[in-house]
Amino acid sequence: MDISTIIDTSPNAILKGIAERVKERRLERNLTQRAFAKRAGVGYDAYRKFESTGEITLHNLVLCAILLDDVEGFFELFTKKSYQSINDLLKTKEVKKRKRGVRNE
Repeated sequence: MDISTIIDTSPNAILKGIAERVKERRLERNLTQRAFAKRAGVGYDAYRKFESTGEITLHNLVLCAILLDDVEGFFELFTKKSYQSINDLLKTKEVKKRKRGVRNE
């Protein structure tokens, strides 16, 4: 199964959305791209590319989030699922916790 069949939004659209929100926050602070990148500790060219394409390393994205005082979202990534019912919770307890996968498709 392809990832695009699972999610409603393409990965590129998600990346561009993040870049647009960071840009909005940068402009709220009245900072140029160069000033923002310098304060965040990110290379200017890398930051400029981020705003135009959405591509950035995770490390540099975290540096931008730190500067914007908005790191809480990173702590929520890939956390345990929330359950809709007690039956959902009980089903997950029955599943053996794996240390590694067996499929190599």
